Amino acid sequence: MNIKAQIPNFFTMLNLFSGCVALVFVADFKFDLAFYFVCLGIFFDFFDGFFARKFGVAGPLGVQLDSLADMVTSGVVPGFVVYQLLFNIQLITIENYNANGIDFLPFIGFVITLGACYRLAKFNIDSRQLDSFIGLPTPANALFFMSLAVIIKGMPLSELSSFLFEKKFLIPLTLLSAYIMNAEIPLFSLKIKDFSFAKYKLQIFFLVLSVLMLLFLQIIAVPLIIILYVLLSIVNNVLNKKASI
Repeated sequence: MNIKAQIPNFFTMLNLFSGCVALVFVADFKFDLAFYFVCLGIFFDFFDGFFARKFGVAGPLGVQLDSLADMVTSGVVPGFVVYQLLFNIQLITIENYNANGIDFLPFIGFVITLGACYRLAKFNIDSRQLDSFIGLPTPANALFFMSLAVIIKGMPLSELSSFLFEKKFLIPLTLLSAYIMNAEIPLFSLKIKDFSFAKYKLQIFFLVLSVLMLLFLQIIAVPLIIILYVLLSIVNNVLNKKASI
């Protein structure tokens, strides 16, 4: 057995294991711990690809394992989180809760899971996404919803927390996320291969701003950073299109 060939797969399995642990914590409404394990899974996801390239052992098995692990950590977990949030809303809104039946509204959260599944399958056969992305990557989408759940649970009761914890906010956001993951929106690459400021000024600006936001806003910065990434990419696409005319 080629040990080097199994090292990336080992990290992929750690990603999957992290996602499974996160699911257990989501079931117990421990969104903060679930968030940490999703972050850990994404960390392992980075290193499986890193070692596959470093050892020159990238292959079809690793590609499939990676997508299956991501499907749990970045697909099922955030979908289950939104399910839990919507289920809680149903419990709180007594007039809409049927204690003797099944409330199907919370299952809308799993639209995130469906969108992630479609994106992962499409990503595996899309040769355009070698150095950058088209549509929001599933790990970024997962971090958005995981951090949002932590924020909602941890915020004191206020108008903002009440708005975030409402169906009219969570359901459209869920549907939008499934679209953004699969939309034909090029997102600029975060890979900086040299120290050319002129070439990578957008990436450097984004990374510096992200670090500052994390320092000052902490967990609240996570969803804002992901929104910023998408918006900057859209603006960059428009400017590049105008420049090419």
